[in-house]
Amino acid sequence: MNKRILFGLIALFTFTYAQMVDGIAMIVEGEAVTTAEIRAVQHMRHVSKAKAVDMLVLDRLQKAAMKDVALSEDEVDAKIASIAAQNNVTVPQMQKILKQRGTSWSQYRSTIRDAMKKEKFYKEKVINAIPSPTDDELKIFYKNHKKEFTIPSSITMNEYSTEDEDTMKRFVQTHSTKGIRVRTVTKKSKELNPALLSMLLQTKNGDYTRPFNAGGRYVVFKIRSKRGKINMPFEAAKPAVLRSWKQQQQSKAFKDYFEKMKANADIQILR
Repeated sequence: MNKRILFGLIALFTFTYAQMVDGIAMIVEGEAVTTAEIRAVQHMRHVSKAKAVDMLVLDRLQKAAMKDVALSEDEVDAKIASIAAQNNVTVPQMQKILKQRGTSWSQYRSTIRDAMKKEKFYKEKVINAIPSPTDDELKIFYKNHKKEFTIPSSITMNEYSTEDEDTMKRFVQTHSTKGIRVRTVTKKSKELNPALLSMLLQTKNGDYTRPFNAGGRYVVFKIRSKRGKINMPFEAAKPAVLRSWKQQQQSKAFKDYFEKMKANADIQILR
């Protein structure tokens, strides 16, 4: 979890703590939604009043659905410690940063707890309810979303190679080409094996790949440019197709779950 997520969580759930200064607009499953909250969400998320109301109703329905999700304080502490470690700060340093930003520690803990309960609920009630796709289903999804699975048609890079492992280790640390064979190559994406292609695609222009054994010699590539555009063959695209399919199915399942819950929810409109 990066810093944007770390402190963005605070903003994301700010409406939960809005004060009830302008009265109650509606009650959803026993939980009040105030006019102040509606205005706050409109301002923060730049949405219409109707959209803000929908978001707050969903928030209250999620709270109602997650009331029975068990989560210990030790789990919350461990999560916060993990977030702090990932951002290279200690928990006391995190507390100081949050205080400087006007956020109390109890408020932040509550925000993290709510996010964890939502994630746990999501895994147990939504993700686990989605069956694994067949190859035929993935092929249909791939066919209908081909534009999502395009890659550069060619990749130009510097190739650094040596038969000596220690020489390659030195090159990785210093980029000294002593004892290293250097050449510039251009490879067509469709001619690369899926594992190598995946590594090259994940490496940004100007960056080096990790070293790998290419059968008797050690190789590192430095990406110079990626040009053109072609559709990935299904087999090469399959991991990405599966990820995209899961994201779509999870989003649909999440929406369907709460639409069904909303249809049977106790919602009182007061103003």
